[in-house]
Amino acid sequence: MPFKFIVCFIAGIGAGLGTGFAGMSAAAVISPMLIAFLGFPAYEAVGIALASDVLASAVSAYTYGKNKNLDVKNGLVMMTAVLLFTLVGSWVSSLVPNGTMGSFSVFMTMLLGVKFIVKPVMATKEGMASKDPQKRFLQAALCGTLIGFICGFIGAGGGMMMLLILTSVLGYELKTAVGTSVFIMAFTAFTGAAGHFAIAGPPDMASLLFCVFSTLLWARVAARFANQADAKTLNRATGVILLLLGLSIFIVSLFQ
Repeated sequence: MPFKFIVCFIAGIGAGLGTGFAGMSAAAVISPMLIAFLGFPAYEAVGIALASDVLASAVSAYTYGKNKNLDVKNGLVMMTAVLLFTLVGSWVSSLVPNGTMGSFSVFMTMLLGVKFIVKPVMATKEGMASKDPQKRFLQAALCGTLIGFICGFIGAGGGMMMLLILTSVLGYELKTAVGTSVFIMAFTAFTGAAGHFAIAGPPDMASLLFCVFSTLLWARVAARFANQADAKTLNRATGVILLLLGLSIFIVSLFQ
């Protein structure tokens, strides 16, 4: 039990920081830790990770929303498209031979980390407000469709792709991009966790509670810091966190 708590707490630190700073899915951190060090079946590990993501993302979204760094309207549009086309992508994936895409989210995490350090996102809310609302609405729907399909097909990378597209394609400033991303992830994680537990039954409750507590705690810490930081500091902190998490996940995957 002490070893289980330590593994879950450390996994929750990485997942919480990734969620609070960058809207990253907890599944990218918690799943490999539970599989590598506690011998969990992959399906159960993903279910626990998604359940940990629900409260962490919801609390992070509340913190970003309270600081006016959340786009609910377009977030709902993107979320609807993501949920629908995740199912489509999953169905298409079942029809084709297995690929070698397991490392996709790991390398994407590291590349995004480097991007935020080398080329910070310096968009402003004023710049966001100057864009045509109808165009942003359409872009949100199209981008959500693309993200959902890729997530369903590959099975990973949703949070990272949302952050990349919100900052690079839709022109969001970083805080609003992360706030909108965690808002969407709270709903997608709940849907995913419910599906996993409905199919596989209840998970190991001790591990679930340990992971939920640690992820929630550190997501809250990260979200509060992120909303108080200036743009340059937040970009660098986000970049360092993503780079370290990507490297850590890669190292952990070597033990599987």
